[in-house]
Amino acid sequence: MILPPERDPRLTTVRRGGTLTDADHRLLALWAVACAEHVLPLVEAERPDDPRPRAALEAVRGWVRGEVGMMASRAAGGHAMGAARDLRGASRFAAYACGQAACVAHVAAHDLGAAAYALKAVRAAAAPGEAEAAGRAECAWQRAQLPQAVRGLVLEDQERRNPLCWDLFHT
Repeated sequence: MILPPERDPRLTTVRRGGTLTDADHRLLALWAVACAEHVLPLVEAERPDDPRPRAALEAVRGWVRGEVGMMASRAAGGHAMGAARDLRGASRFAAYACGQAACVAHVAAHDLGAAAYALKAVRAAAAPGEAEAAGRAECAWQRAQLPQAVRGLVLEDQERRNPLCWDLFHT
């Protein structure tokens, strides 16, 4: 469960009563794609013939460009998460990261789902005894990818939702 019971209005679009602009919503989606794409090789190494995780990232990129509808991006996210179901470890978490990224088109707060699952993937792929260090390095990498316009929002949201995201966002 990565979504809180009460939604942050800063992560709800203006047309739904929140304060998130469409431009910032697209930036959150692109950041989520970057997080998921960073671990995509983990799932593609396990299942090179399964196009669903990569297709989810392509769908949300299309949504950002206005070429794909929100429902299609969300559906692609569901298919990527379906690809995860029979996987284990790093590849499973990487597929979930791709699915969460595609769902940002529907609910912006899925951005942290993509980031958190990517962190879980990196930690699971790490050598024995290196998971914590790998997770910290990945968290730092993710934060370096944050667009300045949404950086403060994401960092505050990571602090707020860290317990829901397996305490993976280290400060």
